[in-house]
Amino acid sequence: MAKVLATPGVYVEEKSAFSSSIVAVPTAVPAFIGYTQRALRGKKELTDVPTKVSSLAEYIDMFGGAPKTTFTITPNEETDFSLSVNKDSKYMLYNSLRLFFANGGGNCYIVSVGSYSDAVGATALTGVENEGGLTALLKEQEPTMIVIPDAVLLEVDDCYSLYQAVIKHCGFEMQSRVTILDIHGGDQSRTLDDEDIVSKFRESVGSNFLSFAAAYYPWVNTTIVQANEISYSNVSNTEDLVAILNKEVDDNLAAGLLKEKRADDIKAEIAKLSDAKSGDITLDQTLKAVSPIYKDVLDNMRDTLNVLPPSSAMAGVYSMVDNSVGVHKAPANVSMGSVISPVVNITSANQEDLNLPLNGKAVNAIRSFIGKGTLVWGARTLDGNSQDWRYISVRRALIMIEQSVKTAVEAYVFDPNDASTWLKVKTAIDNFLTTLWKSGTLVGSSTTEAFETSIGLGVTMTPNDILDGVMRISVKVAISRPAEFIVITFQQKMQES
Repeated sequence: MAKVLATPGVYVEEKSAFSSSIVAVPTAVPAFIGYTQRALRGKKELTDVPTKVSSLAEYIDMFGGAPKTTFTITPNEETDFSLSVNKDSKYMLYNSLRLFFANGGGNCYIVSVGSYSDAVGATALTGVENEGGLTALLKEQEPTMIVIPDAVLLEVDDCYSLYQAVIKHCGFEMQSRVTILDIHGGDQSRTLDDEDIVSKFRESVGSNFLSFAAAYYPWVNTTIVQANEISYSNVSNTEDLVAILNKEVDDNLAAGLLKEKRADDIKAEIAKLSDAKSGDITLDQTLKAVSPIYKDVLDNMRDTLNVLPPSSAMAGVYSMVDNSVGVHKAPANVSMGSVISPVVNITSANQEDLNLPLNGKAVNAIRSFIGKGTLVWGARTLDGNSQDWRYISVRRALIMIEQSVKTAVEAYVFDPNDASTWLKVKTAIDNFLTTLWKSGTLVGSSTTEAFETSIGLGVTMTPNDILDGVMRISVKVAISRPAEFIVITFQQKMQES
């Protein structure tokens, strides 16, 4: 209702000349769920509380550092020793987060479900009982990816049950994010039989909402864990380590490689292991200098800890590609940072079943190429038979468009459902999609080929819709798709002169 003018004078009225704008929502904000050393911001408890961090330093300040993964060493006649990880001391989140930042990661959310004194469990990771873990992310709108590196430490059936819950969370409950999955046992080669790890994965992840998930195989050898992070304190049975090193000295003495005085001096240093503190750097350096076997033990432990599932690295790759090119660019044919090689070498013939299985559940390969290094060589979702949702870049680009438009249109809730409002909404959406077309997210020689926005009575709505207070908007977009297969045809032509 216009204001009644009762007092003589000059009045100024301002009118908006432009329509509301739509801002693209962030696309590269993963949420990591797992176990941490602690979960405190000052004195505030952060367990099962989604917490945003922007750097590894910020993570360490609130969630602490690396777990103390220990090994059991066993004497071996052929190889001098063998090592096995004590499973109750192994946690994946910290090193996986380091791999994420090494591959271009930035802002992310951390959901700590427990400390290093807790056993890894699917119940804590899903958090249904205490509204923590995955369930806690139902209240957060910003995360666009879900990564659970600790899932591979579960028993295989528990791991894949958790994956089903994560896929349902992304595709049914939220519809605004995707999950990046690891193959359980992905550090092993395929057997192509009933126990094949990839076949087991495909059989166990279900068949619902597959376009909201992407999987990668194999695991990767990284350089995340440095040599100075490993010492004799990572061996849980020190007495066996002492026996192995003493045997090395005795063998070298018998072979004439050492003099008796030198052998006694080395054994005196080895004896210090029995009651040494874990931070004795001098002892560690001394043993490295005098004992090749001790150095081999440390190298083996470091190599084992540096074998990591690739999901966190891929979250970093997604972030890097989104920030440098755009969400429409397929996160493939990209090298991986802090990665030496895939654990399993995959050839083109090996990849055929990974990329084009009959059931459509494509698993993206990580491959090593001569002169190029380790590259991500796949960009498919688990819904590989769908021409709509085959590519992860298409799925994520449409999520970005949907959530951006949804957020902007919320401003018009309860506005009059008439032609004036419809024009404002259509103009705002068209301007946003035009920007995406210019950036390459949408394809076509003109905007009319790239997108189409429809709204109005008799177009998208019936009179009953108006009476029911429903505004219906139809948006069609032509999203850029990757050139997954490039075919070049050659033939000879006849000489003309």
